[in-house]
Amino acid sequence: MTSMWTPVWLSLQVAGLATCIVAVLGTGIARWMQRSRLPVKELLDALFLLPMVLPPTVTGFLLLWLFGKKGPIGQMLAAAGIEIPFTFAGAVIAASVVSFPLMYQSAFAGFLSVDRKLEIAGLSLGASGVRTFWQVTLPLATPGLLSGIVLTFARALGEFGATLMLAGNIPGITQTIPLAIYTATEAGYMKEVSWFVAVMTVVSFGLVFLVKRWSRLYTVKQGGRWRA
Repeated sequence: MTSMWTPVWLSLQVAGLATCIVAVLGTGIARWMQRSRLPVKELLDALFLLPMVLPPTVTGFLLLWLFGKKGPIGQMLAAAGIEIPFTFAGAVIAASVVSFPLMYQSAFAGFLSVDRKLEIAGLSLGASGVRTFWQVTLPLATPGLLSGIVLTFARALGEFGATLMLAGNIPGITQTIPLAIYTATEAGYMKEVSWFVAVMTVVSFGLVFLVKRWSRLYTVKQGGRWRA
């Protein structure tokens, strides 16, 4: 693998891991929030969406404070011999945090679109709550979840500010495509910049195309099955 491919491969790794983490957390938290009746629900909702409106550098600074050696989480991790700042794990965490709101919003909207009567019908027929969720709720919410996963991957792939603050710009370790573009531009390597920009454009276009295709070509029938 050539050096020009290294940021591409690293970006795919970071975005892939971040998407897996966010898909699980976003789906679970969205379902819990959708069913929750807590008086602080709106405050929690605002907190979960905060990374979407904060400047990425601010998000990165907050993460650096949390996971730094003197931070509340960083001190506990340091006691166990784990360091997050300026590591690959830091890049994954930064990408996960900034992309979480997209998955959370998509999952919440997906669960909200499920007809509650269908869930009640499943429960009335003797199905447990867990079985009803897996066989009724989740299939009906799948289009929204898939859109959220694709958007999460795209956002994680393009993350710059928070990654730079928490993980740094270390070639071969934390230098993703956006950081490689920034570095190459500063150095005047326009050929490398053009290469990375082309890769990002093609991948981003493909992801947007997938979201549009799913939203236009598929509808959900009762029972959670798809049809074109």
